[in-house]
Amino acid sequence: MKKLACVLALTSAFASFDAAAWGRDGHKAVGAIADRLLKGSYAQKQIQALLLPGETLESIANWADCVKGSYCGPQTQEMLDYVKANPEHDKYHYTNVPFQHDHYDNHGPGRTGVDIVQTLRQCIAVLQGKTDPALNPHKFTKRQALILLTHFAGDIHQPLHVGAAFVGRDGKFVAPSAQEQIDERAIFDTRGSNSLLLDVPRLSVLEAASIPPGEPVPVREGVPQALTKPFHSYWDSTTVDYAFRRLQARTPQQFADKVIAGKHVLPLIEGDPITAPYAWANHSLYVAKQAFEGVSAGALIQQTGKKGETYYSFALEVPQNYPVPSSELAKQQLIKGGYNLAAILQAIFPDKA
Repeated sequence: MKKLACVLALTSAFASFDAAAWGRDGHKAVGAIADRLLKGSYAQKQIQALLLPGETLESIANWADCVKGSYCGPQTQEMLDYVKANPEHDKYHYTNVPFQHDHYDNHGPGRTGVDIVQTLRQCIAVLQGKTDPALNPHKFTKRQALILLTHFAGDIHQPLHVGAAFVGRDGKFVAPSAQEQIDERAIFDTRGSNSLLLDVPRLSVLEAASIPPGEPVPVREGVPQALTKPFHSYWDSTTVDYAFRRLQARTPQQFADKVIAGKHVLPLIEGDPITAPYAWANHSLYVAKQAFEGVSAGALIQQTGKKGETYYSFALEVPQNYPVPSSELAKQQLIKGGYNLAAILQAIFPDKA
C-alpha cells in the first residue's frame, strides 16, 4: 500500500476537456442519460412543462450546486429566492451514515431531517402532487422539486455522499452507533471524507502527459512535490475523469450516448416512488464499503483554520492500483444515477394507457 501520488496527474493528461466531475460533468451525464431514456414519453412532456424553453435535465443538473455560488456565474433571482427560503440548502446534498453500516434509517449518526434522503422524498412527494405539509416542510414548488431531484439523484449515487468515514485517535476507521459518540476527542468526523488527504504532485498537464501510464511521478529538484487533495474531491473529480476515459467519452453527451448504446435495463420502481431514496442510499452504502476497501486513515494531524479554530485531518493511504476499482465503481454509479433518475420520473409520471 502506498499513498496515491500520481493518479491526478495522469488523469489530467487525458482530461484536456473541462471535467469538473460529479459536481459538473458527472451530473450532466446523469441528466443526459435520463433525457435520452425519457424521450417521447409522457414523463418527458410533464418534465418539459416544468422547465423553461431550451432547458433539459442535463442543463439543470448542476443548479443545486450553482446556488452555492460555484462556477456558474451570477446568481439568478430564482436562485437567490431559493437560497433565502432554504438556509440549510447545502445540507440537502448528503447524509453521513458510517460507511460500515448496512442501511440508512431515520435515526442514528449522520441522519438529519434535511439530509439527501429526506430531501429526495420531499421532491418526489411534490412531483406526485401530494399536498400534506409534513411531506414538504421546505415548501418546494414542482419546478424546484424537479431541479433538485435531478441533482440529488446524482449526489446520492456518489458513495461518499452517503457513506461517511469516522476515525479513532489511533488512526483507524470506526463505526459510531450514536451521534454523541463523535466527540472529536476519541472519534473524529472526517466531514464527508474532506479531512482525509491524498498527496497530489505539482505537475503541469504537459509534464503529466509525458508520464507513461503506471509509471511513478519523477522527482524534480527544486520543485515542491505534492499538494493535498481531500478524498471526497478525488471521488468528485478523478474517479469521474477515469470513468469517462473507460468509455472513451470526452463530454457528458458522449458518455450518455455510449451508456444508452449498451442497452442497460431501466430499473422498475416498486411500490410508492417516495421510498426509492432509501434503496438508493442503501446501495450507495454498499458501494462505499468498496470505496474504502484497502484504504487507511493514517496519522492524525492537528490543524488551525482561518478563524483560529482547531480541526484534524489524516494522511490517507490507498492501494497503488486504487484508480482501477474506483473508476469502475464511479462509472457504474453514474450509469445507475441516470437510469434511476429516469425510472423515478417514469414512476411519478407513468405513460397514459
